[in-house]
Amino acid sequence: MTKDKEQIHQIIVTAAQMRAIETRVFDAGMPVAALMEKVAGMVARRIQELYPHPQRVGFLVGPGHNGGDALVVARELHFQGYPITIYSPFAKFKELTGQHARYLASLGFQPSDDISILQKCDLIIDGLFGFGLEKPLTEPIATAINQINQLPQPILSIDIPSGLHTDTGEVLGASIRANRTFCLGLWKLGELQDQALEYIGIPELIDFDLPLADIEAVLGNPAPIRRITPKVALTNLPLPRAVAGHKYQFGHLLLICGSRQYAGAAILAGLGARATGVGMLSIAVPESIKPILHGQLPEALIIGCPETATGAISHLPANLDLHSYDTIACGPGITTAPQTLIKTILHINRPLILDADALNIMAQLGETAKLLNRQFPTIITPHPGEFKRLFPHLAASLAKNRVEAAQIAATESNTVVVLKGARVVISHPDTFGGDTWINPHSTPALARGGSGDVLTGLLGGLIAQSGRLWNPESSTQAHIFGSVQTAVWWHARAGKIAAGELTELGVDPLTLTKYLLPAISQN
Repeated sequence: MTKDKEQIHQIIVTAAQMRAIETRVFDAGMPVAALMEKVAGMVARRIQELYPHPQRVGFLVGPGHNGGDALVVARELHFQGYPITIYSPFAKFKELTGQHARYLASLGFQPSDDISILQKCDLIIDGLFGFGLEKPLTEPIATAINQINQLPQPILSIDIPSGLHTDTGEVLGASIRANRTFCLGLWKLGELQDQALEYIGIPELIDFDLPLADIEAVLGNPAPIRRITPKVALTNLPLPRAVAGHKYQFGHLLLICGSRQYAGAAILAGLGARATGVGMLSIAVPESIKPILHGQLPEALIIGCPETATGAISHLPANLDLHSYDTIACGPGITTAPQTLIKTILHINRPLILDADALNIMAQLGETAKLLNRQFPTIITPHPGEFKRLFPHLAASLAKNRVEAAQIAATESNTVVVLKGARVVISHPDTFGGDTWINPHSTPALARGGSGDVLTGLLGGLIAQSGRLWNPESSTQAHIFGSVQTAVWWHARAGKIAAGELTELGVDPLTLTKYLLPAISQN
């Protein structure tokens, strides 16, 4: 893949941005009809690859250009020997779509508004509505879509399942539940929102060669929202290592985690950090669980801390120099007892990762505002519940558009927000570029207690290496934030490989850690 193609395959757009890019292309002289022929031809060829033996294909045809795309696909498949059926509940079409409908009618394929004709099909192609739908669907369209979803045939949507909001992934009254979605040209933001995933099926980009210059003219360079690709993730691995390197050159991470009740959280975070090859790993835990950590992570420096009566860290040892570490990661399993600890580490000028109970303490204390004055990067990793506790005023935004919610939170708190979910969103504050990344791949196998502790370890280990010499004026900023993308992708990649071998039920967090190194060695 060329450099330009790699960039294009990363880019995610809103409906307004896609419309502006297409307008530039059309204004430059590209005929709409020619582009429709090209795109639909590519879709038709892809359908033939997926379903090489001709079978009856039913087409859902809308009034706009998405319907025109569907009609061109229908024509091309007909010429390749596929029996076709055309369903359309609309009496009028846009001019170009109407031309294709008339031509197909001349071939003997008149659109019908009788939905029952789809029952005899083996495959259904959805071309009712493309990107840009904003208003809820009304009757009889909503009922027709719900009826289509009850059919047993696989459904392939062109560009985006009809009925989904292009930006938020919200269901606008009713939506096609596709088994596969052919996204046209560029990835649409709504297709990477958690609430859309059960409607998207398997997403696939149909790259029809939009000029990168036109894309950048609208979005800028780099684009503000991008997908994490394997190339992006693997580029930021701390490889190759210096031939004459020694442990002090590969970062020193301090993990502050665990309690008598949640000793496993410290182990899982430590195992995640171990996989990154971090040069030195120190783990601060309550004194009573030191022996457990020594047994599981013999190479780590285990720091025993004074503890509360319930077995949580009460405070850090007085002789512990927090500035001697390259990165500090805090939160997994600490409970909400060590509040003074959180107040202490917020003042340390080192990259800081806050997860789990560290975030809950921040919410209880109302300390989020203190993050604004930190010059060194702060990475927070909330799941939706923790996010709402930290940013209660963004709860409604989170429900509607989690990408936008993460962007607002990042700017308001001056932190890199790693918003967990089926599609993890990473948003940087304006002070660190303001861009947003989405991990397009994950697995429900990671929806288990402890999986996030492994991610915290990965983040800490990678950032300790990339940020070893970091300062606010340094060019290493990009490496630190690249490490966040890499950790998120790596974590999900290991989960997918493990799920593929063991089923989704078999991927407990400890098993997940055993797949971390295979996950990057297989690329």
